[in-house]
Amino acid sequence: MNWEAILAPYAQVVEELKVKLKGMRAQFEYESRHSPIEFITGRVKPIQSILEKAEKKQIPLNRIEKDIQDIAGVRVVCQFVDDIYTIVNMLRSRGDLIIIEEKDYVTEKKDSGYRSFHMVIEYPVETIHGRKNVIAEIQIRTLAMNFWATNEHSLNYKYKGRIPEQIKLRLKLAAEAAFKLDEEMSKIKNEVQEAQRIFHRKRN
Repeated sequence: MNWEAILAPYAQVVEELKVKLKGMRAQFEYESRHSPIEFITGRVKPIQSILEKAEKKQIPLNRIEKDIQDIAGVRVVCQFVDDIYTIVNMLRSRGDLIIIEEKDYVTEKKDSGYRSFHMVIEYPVETIHGRKNVIAEIQIRTLAMNFWATNEHSLNYKYKGRIPEQIKLRLKLAAEAAFKLDEEMSKIKNEVQEAQRIFHRKRN
């Protein structure tokens, strides 16, 4: 398989989505309003990870572009839980992508304690062979959720998906503590935003 040719459109999707989301963030800042976007990251799944996922889910290689939905992944990180749904609604209203599926793990957390909002989208990219519709995943989460998920991902990697029960319990407790932090910060959201507006005005 020519992996470079297969993955090139996915890399293009990641870069284009990052530019558009950063543009949204800048527009909020120009208007001296609270931006629901704190920062954006993106990546194309490594070939080894694609092959491992295909094997685990018994997906034939000629089906990976249809059946593996997170080859292109973009993550949007926010300050507050409300911001997640602001971004979700903005993405729903865009005309340059089609939403295929939504998974709300914020209100319905995973058993592990994982919280995040996932959107599977179809995004058109222009290639030298014409337009190609690429499936990508956008994850939207708070800073606290991101901190937890990053550490859980590292532990899953270390233990090859079999995290010891004692550590799993600690992770669940940490997930609840992270969500409690989000809830408490939401209660002083207006104060935080006003402080940020003052800082933004002084800086400009």
